This record gives sequence, structure tokens and C-alpha cells, in this order.
Amino acid sequence: MIARHETQMDKFDVWAALSAPLPAGVISWRQDGRPIARDGRHIARFVAYIEANTVRERLDSVVPGEWDLTLELLPTVTGLDEDANQGACSFKARLQILGVIREDVGTGKDYKQAATDAFKRAAVRFGVGHELYAYEQNWVQLDGDGKFAKPVEDPAAAYARRYGRPTAVAATAPVSVTRAEQESAVPVTSEPRAATAAGPLATQEESCPKCGGRTWDNRLTKKNPKAPDYKCRDRSCDGVIWPPKGDKVEKAERPDRAEPVMASIHDQDEIPF
Repeated sequence: MIARHETQMDKFDVWAALSAPLPAGVISWRQDGRPIARDGRHIARFVAYIEANTVRERLDSVVPGEWDLTLELLPTVTGLDEDANQGACSFKARLQILGVIREDVGTGKDYKQAATDAFKRAAVRFGVGHELYAYEQNWVQLDGDGKFAKPVEDPAAAYARRYGRPTAVAATAPVSVTRAEQESAVPVTSEPRAATAAGPLATQEESCPKCGGRTWDNRLTKKNPKAPDYKCRDRSCDGVIWPPKGDKVEKAERPDRAEPVMASIHDQDEIPF
């Protein structure tokens, strides 16, 4: 009986180790969407992400030889507009760690991108890289609006200057695995809700209609006026808020509530992935 208790406690330590904060050096930033013009400048939203190899290294260091990944190619989804953020390929990843299974779907422009996206999404359900979902929006000025435009400052430095060091780890509880899951090894699909909003947009955010978490405000950047105004930040949730029927407000007439953010920093739409 004592040995069994000690084994269970060791497993709880494993889940905590999987969801431990990632080293700052493995977090990168990439541009999300096209630049937009604001007050004579060109700005774009940047999102934080980690490489699939970082996830693999975390799994190998915490549960070497005790995790297994299977991928299932899904049918191609057609008929979606360009703002649906869907890739040409989709995979469903099934990640098993110590008998506990989590699944998620990833998309990409090719098999490799879609497969790694699915892998990282499934790993988030065990807490790997979960803190990236709590990052604020990061708007960074570019040196132009062309295909090869570059940010005028490092997106990580821009984020730190506006918000300081990310505190997402303290704000968002890691994904936990219960004792019942350990004993029965049943699939679990629940996900913790995102942290309460903070900062200049804290009182103006819309909540996800499905999970109640935080959402991305796409009103200023979407190209299709019929696309959703808000999209859930949790990539495993498909909650969206559509624009009011008959809404003919042009982008130039939309509220400037995101303007304070655009001075240099402010996001993260994908694990961040």
C-alpha cells in the first residue's frame, strides 16, 4: 500500500515537471497576419511559439521512453474563407504518457507542418508550453508593408518593454492529471480556462461563448468583414463571436480601442505554436 502511494505521488511530480515553465531561450516570435497601417506606421501582430523539438526534449527529459505519439491524417477541409486560418493538411495527434491519453488536431500547409502542429497541441493538454496562451497581444512596428518587411525591434524585447517579463506561469494553472486518470488511464479532454485579463484591454475583452476564456479581437486586422470578430485564444476550442447581422462598419471606422496596444507591443494566438 505504501509503495503504491509513493508511485502515485511520483506520477504527480511528473505532471508538474511536464508543465514547468519553459526556458526563455526556446520561445520564439513570428508574425501573424499581414501588416496594417496606423498613424503613418506599419505594424503587425507577433505571436510566441516553440518548436516541436522543444516539446520532444521536454518529454524525453521527464518521461524518457514512457510516451508515445500516433498521428492520423484527416480529410481536407474545403470551402473556408481565407480568414478561417485553416491549413491545407490536418492531422489528429494522440499522445500517451504513462497510460494517460490526450488528443488534438493540427493544421498546416503541408504534412510536416500539420503533424508538428498537432503534436504540440496535444502536448499542451499535458501542460507543455501552456503558459504561452496567457501572453498579451504583441503589436510591433515594421520597417515597411512589403513581403520582406522586418520588425524595427526584437518582438521579445518589445513585449518585455511594455509588459515586463511574462507572468503567464503564475497566472495560468498547469494542466493536471488526477489520480483517477492515473489508475484508469482514461482520455481527458478538459482544459483549464485562461487567466483573467490584465492590462489596457482588461475591461473590453469579450469572453469565449463556449469555454468562457479569453478571445482574440480580430476586428482591426481581418480582411473579410463576414469573418468572426473574436476568436477563442485556446486553440483546442473553436468558440467565435460573429459580427452583428447587417454590420457594414468599415475597418477605418472601427473602434480605436486596440490603438494603445499598437504603440509597440501586445499577443499570442497560437500554441503559440
